[in-house]
Amino acid sequence: MEFEHKPIMLKECIEFLNIRPDGTYVDGTIGGAGHSSEILKRLGANGLLIGMDQDANAVRAAEKKLSGIDTKGSFVIEHTNFENIREVIKKHKRDSVDGVLLDLGVSSHQLDEGERGFSYQHDAPLDMRMNRENPLDARTLVNTWSQKELTRIISDYGEEKWASRIADFIVMSREKKEIETTGELVEIIKAAIPAAARRTGPHPAKRTFQAIRIAVNRELEVLENLLKDVADILSPGGRVVIITFHSLEDRIVKSAFKELAQGCICPKDLPQCVCGVKPKVKIITRKPVTPSEDELQKNPRARSSKLRVAEKL
Repeated sequence: MEFEHKPIMLKECIEFLNIRPDGTYVDGTIGGAGHSSEILKRLGANGLLIGMDQDANAVRAAEKKLSGIDTKGSFVIEHTNFENIREVIKKHKRDSVDGVLLDLGVSSHQLDEGERGFSYQHDAPLDMRMNRENPLDARTLVNTWSQKELTRIISDYGEEKWASRIADFIVMSREKKEIETTGELVEIIKAAIPAAARRTGPHPAKRTFQAIRIAVNRELEVLENLLKDVADILSPGGRVVIITFHSLEDRIVKSAFKELAQGCICPKDLPQCVCGVKPKVKIITRKPVTPSEDELQKNPRARSSKLRVAEKL
């Protein structure tokens, strides 16, 4: 299957990155290179695109796609998680970069490739790893984590009202037989959620599958790690552009941008600043940018996406 990920808010991302021909830009989630293709086309002889992805399929697809672009700019792609951005840019002899782009969505390819186990709509082995070299997969998590741990992630990461009950049913089921497939897990979740609750809202397994995927791939942790580093690795005027797909990610990005833009942390009753803390960024998007109606008609999976941008001072 061809690796496909329709680039979300492509026009907006390119405009917000404010690309300079001689700049260095990082696409930390290169996927099928939809965004990166447009970045690379705008680079000159001294420009560099650094792509990163923890999915080996994405790396191969991106290399193939970018190699076919007529451009003066150059590119490199690393098979790694974007939390390693400092090491990656240092490897390519850059002290800082002019832009960082993250599209945090699961790709259409990952959802549609049944064997990956991301989707509750395909019966497949429980996996959910974006990097298939990682030791922890969904099957291990579902069958070994405690009831307390399962409740926590399903509640916190899935924002699921029935988290405790779902965790109870998972534990009871695995005592009889190891849970091996997405189909088995879906049936367990359906059994745990009362019939009346299943009749409204999204698919009953949606929130739990989201929670397990986030935990398996440490998605919130790696995002927080990136945001701690991003202001330090950006050049003055450089921008970070982040697309999120659920409220947990969006809150993390919004909070981090606000903290980086805050500056002084002295108590408000002090007559003057003594802490010396200066703002590191300015927030470009006071409210998140969302896809146009035209884009939503062409790509319904973009519906929950939000885009936020900050610029290094």
